[in-house]
Amino acid sequence: MNVPDDFTQSELQSGKWWRHLLAGGIAGAVSRTCTAPLDRLKVFLQVNPTRENMSKCFSKMINEGGITGLWRGNGINVVKIAPESAIKFAAYEQVKRLILGERKNQPLEIHERFIAGATAGAISQTVIYPLEVPKTRLALRKTGQYNGIVDAAKKIYAREGLKCFYKGYIPNILGIVPYAGIDATDVEEIYKFSFAQRNTYASPHAKCVREKAAKATEGTMRGAFHEIVQREGVRGLYRGITPNFIKVIPAVSISYVVYEYASRSLGVNMT
Repeated sequence: MNVPDDFTQSELQSGKWWRHLLAGGIAGAVSRTCTAPLDRLKVFLQVNPTRENMSKCFSKMINEGGITGLWRGNGINVVKIAPESAIKFAAYEQVKRLILGERKNQPLEIHERFIAGATAGAISQTVIYPLEVPKTRLALRKTGQYNGIVDAAKKIYAREGLKCFYKGYIPNILGIVPYAGIDATDVEEIYKFSFAQRNTYASPHAKCVREKAAKATEGTMRGAFHEIVQREGVRGLYRGITPNFIKVIPAVSISYVVYEYASRSLGVNMT
């Protein structure tokens, strides 16, 4: 939401485009760090089979790992931001050029922006997704289970193999593609719809992604959905949506403020 989805020719030639990406990365890192406890609570609720409320889950997390335990898995979240943004916007530029063809200086139509955004989102998620499994395991780990990102990745690979790092990939893509496409259209009404989509439509997909990423067993997406519905009902698909909603306002506010100051410091204007 911070980094412009298109760069001017002068920005591309002067190299200022990377400053937008850097400012966006800084804003994302600060925003995610500030809201990390809510993100971990969301993940905890999504994979926890019991029907505990937020306050009980929050207390359980503090009792198990202390206050600092609320930020478990945040390091890998921050590590993901810069390459994810760079890949997304680089892919968007390339796909946009392919769609435009000979119409070089003309803006994309709404449906073309949707296609470009959805494709760029799918590409960036495909490249970055292997970090999702260790991120989830780190967020849910018990004290002393893993000694950081590298240790977690090594142990997961040794125990479950390379294929494990793409568990939950399909439901994740099914949730990301429509959101990324809608977000790229840059139309106010659709943007508002996109904002709601990010937290409602994608929630069942996110629940399925977390279940598959957190478990060591194999299974299909259909099987994961069926298991969740059978065990918890349809409401189970939306577990963790409340802290996700609570996280949105401070996350977006912090992100915008930090991006504005970071971009000014780097000599570029907020777009």
